[in-house]
Amino acid sequence: MHSTLIVARMAPAAGDDVARLFAAFDATDMPHRMGTRRRQLFAFRGLYFHLQDFDSDDGGERIEGAKDDPRFVRISEDLKPHIEAYDPATWRSPADAMAHRFYSWEAGA
Repeated sequence: MHSTLIVARMAPAAGDDVARLFAAFDATDMPHRMGTRRRQLFAFRGLYFHLQDFDSDDGGERIEGAKDDPRFVRISEDLKPHIEAYDPATWRSPADAMAHRFYSWEAGA
């Protein structure tokens, strides 16, 4: 499984709206198309954390293939009033907002 964690800024009162937007998006076939296994959204003191788990390491490629889909474009636009880049001066794409894992541990099977 492959995971990504996007870090951004979010107004504290925007959580319900952001959750509603993702609930509608996740009710479509888009998560399957992108290989999304699980999505979790977190907020902490004005920060937004979007943890997304994918079926395999090809999640990035599948997202690239889906980002021209009108539903992907629409949710990206609908989120703009609620989510702001962590560092607007350096943000060009979601890859610029992805945290880098530096440690991982899993319980044995």
